[in-house]
Amino acid sequence: MSDPAEKLPDIPVAEPTPEAQQEAAPPTDAERIAALEAEVQQLRDRWLRSEAEMQNLRSRTQREVADARQYAIQKFAGDVVEAAQNLRRGLEALPAPEPDEPELLAKLREGFEGVERSFLGLLERNGIVRKDAQGQPFDPELHQAMAQQPAPEGVAPGTVIQAWTPAWTLNGRLLKPAMVVVAAGGEARGK
Repeated sequence: MSDPAEKLPDIPVAEPTPEAQQEAAPPTDAERIAALEAEVQQLRDRWLRSEAEMQNLRSRTQREVADARQYAIQKFAGDVVEAAQNLRRGLEALPAPEPDEPELLAKLREGFEGVERSFLGLLERNGIVRKDAQGQPFDPELHQAMAQQPAPEGVAPGTVIQAWTPAWTLNGRLLKPAMVVVAAGGEARGK
């Protein structure tokens, strides 16, 4: 057998090109400083964006917590409003006061009216407010039009001429719209 080194072909060794020598050369101090400054700027930008995002998250969370505190009782408030409306319906069902009515009936009426005033005061202290619609301009944010009638003499079109129920709000947010009849201009529209 012959020597394996004798069979290997002669491969010339390439000399490195000037570009390759520059790539392999360590960067200069100015290049390193510029690269580090760019990296610092990029990290600073990411940090500022992260801080802004965290502040937005804190603000949004505070807003959501405040809303939850303020409106958490919305379902309960709707049920309580129904009780207040039923109390009003009961008072309206009583016969009109007369001078010769029995004393018991007069005292019952006064007692129920006192209970209603107390109940409405309690609701208002807790952010639940009744807004009467009769005679007010129609407001789609507060009123639900159930019917339209020709405007009576001296009443502007678009005015609530009859309110079946009042509007109720919870801390300024609509809880229950008023059911109303609205004055139409000239002839009743939509009929």
